[in-house]
Amino acid sequence: MKVVVSGGGTGGHIYPALALIREIQKEKKDAEFLYIGTEKGLESNLVPRENIPFKSIHITGFKRKLSLENIKTVFRFLKGVRESKKIIKEFNADVVIGTGGYVCGPVVYAASKLGIPTIIHEQNSVPGLTNKFLSKYVDRIAVCFEEASSFFPQEKVVLTGNPRASEVLGKDGIKGRLSIGLKTDIPVVLIFGGSRGARPINEAVLKSLAELGEKPYQILYVTGDVHYEEVLKEVQLVGSSENVIIKPFIHNMPEVLAGTDLTVARAGATTLAELTSLGIPSILIPSPYVTNNHQEKNARSLSEHGAAEILLEKDLTGKKLVELMDLILLDDKRLSEMKKDAKKLGIPDAAKRLFRLMEELVEKRGQ
Repeated sequence: MKVVVSGGGTGGHIYPALALIREIQKEKKDAEFLYIGTEKGLESNLVPRENIPFKSIHITGFKRKLSLENIKTVFRFLKGVRESKKIIKEFNADVVIGTGGYVCGPVVYAASKLGIPTIIHEQNSVPGLTNKFLSKYVDRIAVCFEEASSFFPQEKVVLTGNPRASEVLGKDGIKGRLSIGLKTDIPVVLIFGGSRGARPINEAVLKSLAELGEKPYQILYVTGDVHYEEVLKEVQLVGSSENVIIKPFIHNMPEVLAGTDLTVARAGATTLAELTSLGIPSILIPSPYVTNNHQEKNARSLSEHGAAEILLEKDLTGKKLVELMDLILLDDKRLSEMKKDAKKLGIPDAAKRLFRLMEELVEKRGQ
């Protein structure tokens, strides 16, 4: 099987693509891959590092209001389609999948016009412009939230979940705790704001450090590289405590998650896929700075099923955050129910489901 994967811009589009590739490599040793991204996107660093062949095209996204830049984008799109057709033909692709970001537009559209089986993978509960546009042309639309289905032609939609959900399973939580210096006999709250961190979350945690130091649970607080030095200066002023461990970044996140009892985080699709796969309750603080406010909608799909509590950024204070953490962690019954509810929402075999969908399309084309 020769697979073209396209996805770019943010880790939320790239990490699921890489997780899918790793799953296919396990299942089909002779599979070949080509990743098409943009030269300046995060994918241009992450993909070659995984030893996956990478080619780039130049494309930009549409602005949501009328502008001269949008006219340029139309020309870039048409040029991107021509380049993509050439690349896809030379590679002789059997199937093409787009995992999000505007680079998928010309790549997946080109494949559909060449008659090659195509899939888009929508991670969020509300799709972006690119996937809405592509939904008219692709063979299948793989979704992670049932709420996303209503935006697409129903006959094409398949609930697969997010391939990242499969990658966090089977890890050793005790090993994860010990690697960070956490105790193995008391509950752990993991607080993080994504790879770059989130200033409002950092501010709320800093204001609560003294109070958190007296809790019967421990906190692993991941600031993000950008904020780490600044946070350490603040910590020196207010004083640190034994049961709060502060790190800029966690490289073995799946292991650490396996040893976590409660998570405080943004509501990115990949994070939620990992949490539900493992059955970890969460306090979600959706980023209000994303398109269509999709993080809040992602978060509500968990909170409505009892798997999470939502704390909007406009309401976020250190006091409210600690109150919510106490409400969940100091009530064994509630914690246990939230774990069960989170687990019910998880799709741990998501990577396999997506691969099977690709196989079906390739087989159908070969008949």
